[in-house]
Order: sequence, then structure tokens, then C-alpha cells
Amino acid sequence: MTHGRLNPGELRTYPVGNDRFLVTSAWSHWQGATDNLASMTGQDRFISQGDESQFMSAQRMTREYFPVSPRASITVRRLAQAAAFFILALPLGGCGTGALWDKFIAKDDTFVEEPADKLYNEGLYLMNEKKDMKAATKKFEEVDRQHPYSDWARKSLLMSAYASYQGGDYDGCIGAATRYVTLHPGSPDAAYAQYLIAASHYDQIPDISRDQGRTEKAVAALEEVVRKYPTSEYAASAKAKIEGARDQLAGKEMNVGRYYMQKRDYTAAINRFKSVVTQYQTTRHVEEALFRLTEAYMAIGIVGEAQTAAAVLGHNFPDSRWYKDAYNLVKSGGLEPSENQGSWISRTFKKMGLG
Repeated sequence: MTHGRLNPGELRTYPVGNDRFLVTSAWSHWQGATDNLASMTGQDRFISQGDESQFMSAQRMTREYFPVSPRASITVRRLAQAAAFFILALPLGGCGTGALWDKFIAKDDTFVEEPADKLYNEGLYLMNEKKDMKAATKKFEEVDRQHPYSDWARKSLLMSAYASYQGGDYDGCIGAATRYVTLHPGSPDAAYAQYLIAASHYDQIPDISRDQGRTEKAVAALEEVVRKYPTSEYAASAKAKIEGARDQLAGKEMNVGRYYMQKRDYTAAINRFKSVVTQYQTTRHVEEALFRLTEAYMAIGIVGEAQTAAAVLGHNFPDSRWYKDAYNLVKSGGLEPSENQGSWISRTFKKMGLG
């Protein structure tokens, strides 16, 4: 009677080079059932070698060795190594293996240096003919990168600042121009570079309802042009821009002062108008500031300062409509404009040669 269970029995091995391949007797049993390589009998089969025989428990699976050719062994080993490498590589898929793979398949882009004059002229063409300031700036920057110590690099740095300014990239202009002034302070074009810095700040001056930090930077940069390069062709333009920027700062103070007047915070308003009178006497806002001082001092009962403000206003700006309003305001209180020589208002204008 044939049994369909695994035979308990002795393990046997078949030498394969220096390796021995181990399988269970289930494989042998399956082969015997299908290929008629071995027959199963009613008795438990065992395989002996010489006089040595050992029996295993009937509940354990018998293991046998069967021969594998050297070539097959090598192939299996290589497949196992490839599989192991693939499994280890999977978790690294999001950790840079893509970049590593890109290095293998990337094209070899060999850097080719171009002549400095060629790059410079290409930048000029893009700026003047194509009006492409961004592309022109890149060309000028490339000159500085490829030929950093050449005279072309110095010229390109200044042109990079100019192209950035023309393209509305004020921060880029300020950066390039500042670098130029730092590297080439004795250059004939240093004055122009400093002027570009100032102009970049000046063109970003906001309206008086917003913070005036840019305006203050513009004034400081413009004053630097006048101080360092007083005889340059840019000094006169810088002075005109300074007046415009200072007028903007005075306008900001007036705007805040008016707000405090509406809130009836007269002390805070006086401080704002005082700033205009003491710091921005040459701006167009000083006339209104003197009138507002007259108004605020009258409101809090300091009539002496109100009379002085009105008198100084009439003395310096007799045709101003603000003087007419100040005069009528003082008269409404039964007073006349009268300058107190000891008042801070009088001293301020005398110091400026306006009193």
C-alpha cells in the first residue's frame, strides 16, 4: 500500500563543488510521485549510507540534498545579490537616488569661456536694441564671472547696475552699484554709481500715508553724492532730489500733525509741526506748519507763541494765504501778530537767516 506522507529517514548529501544544497524530502516525494524516480511503499522509506543510519521523528520533515551544477549555483548567487541590492535601494528612492541616477545619465556640459568684449557687447545689444534689461544684466554679470579682474569686468559691473535700474530692479541696482563703489572708489565712474544708488532709493519713495524709510535712505544716499563728489555732474541733480525728498518727509510730519489736530491732541500736533519748522524750513510745508502752530497755541491758550508764529509767518511769507488765516485767527482773539525774540520759533528762523 502506498502512503502519501513524507518519509522519515536519514539525511543524505550530494557534493556540488564546495557547496551542498539542502532541500526537504517533500521535493523528493513530489518528484517521486510525478517522475517515477522513486516508489513509495507501505513501510517508511529510509536511505542508508554504509552502516550509519539515523531515524528522525515521524513528525519532522526529512531534508535531503540534491546536486546543483556549478553554473547554476553561480547564477543563483548573482540573482540573490541583485535582488538584495534592489531591495536595499527601494527605501532610498526619495533620499537622493534620483539625483545620483541623474549624474550617470546627465550630459557633459563642458564650460566654454567666451571673450569679455563679446559678452559685454552682447549685453549692450540686449539693453539698447532689444530692451531686455534682465537678459542684458545676465550678460554683464557673466563678464564679471568669467573675467573678474579685467577692465571689462569693471565696466560690466557698472552697466549691470544701470541695466537693473532701467529694468526697475532697484535692489539689484543698489547691490551692483554698492559693490562698484566698494571695489573702485577712485574710478571716474564712482560718482555715477553712487548716484544710481541714491536714484534707486528716490524712485521708491512712497506717498506720505506710508512709512518714509525709503525716503530717508534716499536723502542719505543723495547727500553722499554731494559730499563725496561735489564737482561732479551728478551733484546738482542730487541736490534737487534732496529737496524733493525732504519735502516728502515734511509732508509726512504735516499729515500726522493734522491727524492729532482732529483728535484735539494739541501737544502731539505741536511737536509734529515743530519738526517741520526746525528741520524742513526750505520746504513748501513750512507756511502751513506756522499757521498750524498759531492754531494749536491759540487752542491751548499760549497766545504769546501763537502771536510769534503768526508774526514770523507774515515776515517771511507776507503773500501766503496761510498768513492771512493766521492773522485773522489772532485778531479773533483780540490780539495782533507780535514776534517774541526769545521764542524757539523766532530763534529757529534767525538761525536759518529767515527771521
